[in-house]
Amino acid sequence: MNDLVIKNLYVSVAKDASTPSPLDDAWGTPPRTGGEILKGVTLTIKRGEVHVLMGPNGSGKSTLAMTLMGHPAYTVMKGSVMYQGKNVLKLAPEARAKLGMFLSFQHPVEAPGVPFGVFLRDAYESVKLPKRPISVAAFDMMVAGKAATLGLAYTALARNLNEGFSGGEKKRAEILQMSVLEPSMAILDETDSGLDVDAMRTVAREITALRSKRTGMLVITHYQRILKYLQPDVVHVMVGGRIVASGDRKLAMSIERRGYYSYLSKERL
Repeated sequence: MNDLVIKNLYVSVAKDASTPSPLDDAWGTPPRTGGEILKGVTLTIKRGEVHVLMGPNGSGKSTLAMTLMGHPAYTVMKGSVMYQGKNVLKLAPEARAKLGMFLSFQHPVEAPGVPFGVFLRDAYESVKLPKRPISVAAFDMMVAGKAATLGLAYTALARNLNEGFSGGEKKRAEILQMSVLEPSMAILDETDSGLDVDAMRTVAREITALRSKRTGMLVITHYQRILKYLQPDVVHVMVGGRIVASGDRKLAMSIERRGYYSYLSKERL
């Protein structure tokens, strides 16, 4: 019941997604071409497991992440997604968050006029209350400690969310959100991009700490270098909207050496 179970998932993006939408400000810009993207994805992630999803650009990795959290530009044509005994596809994004799901964006958006610290407090209250009440002072102390652990300056909490943040600061801010909310199922879309070696090690340590609390994770990445810190349970390869291979970390190392050519060749047949 606590597993994330995806069965035979087919997803398309609306052709009119080529027209900018106000929703883009919150979600980021969806693909600007219509048509079917995911073509029968089946995947089960248990609590405490880390699954890594790799694949060439345009293979559908981010589409899967956005679909799991309810991006309105994507339409599920077929299949199911179950979590905590509920049909996730019937839930609004905020209901999915309350259920324990979390998405770290590939391209975090800026939110002018929204102080980061206020955003964190509002997000916590929306997801955790009334089950886990906390005083303002205790919350601020908790966030300050977690920010320091991630190497994120305390002054960043007074700045508008992601506004003027460097690429690395944006990714640290995403992980800080995850650390504060403590989801039971986290989807991390290229969290390692834009991070130097030290920052990657710090972020990976925070991810591992959450994993120790039995958080299940889907980690989307192009590179196997972060995997030496995460020690994933399973590595998947997605090509053409399908998961075409699964294995252990050796699969990721093989891709690092040889690329996706063999998988792409089979997809064209």
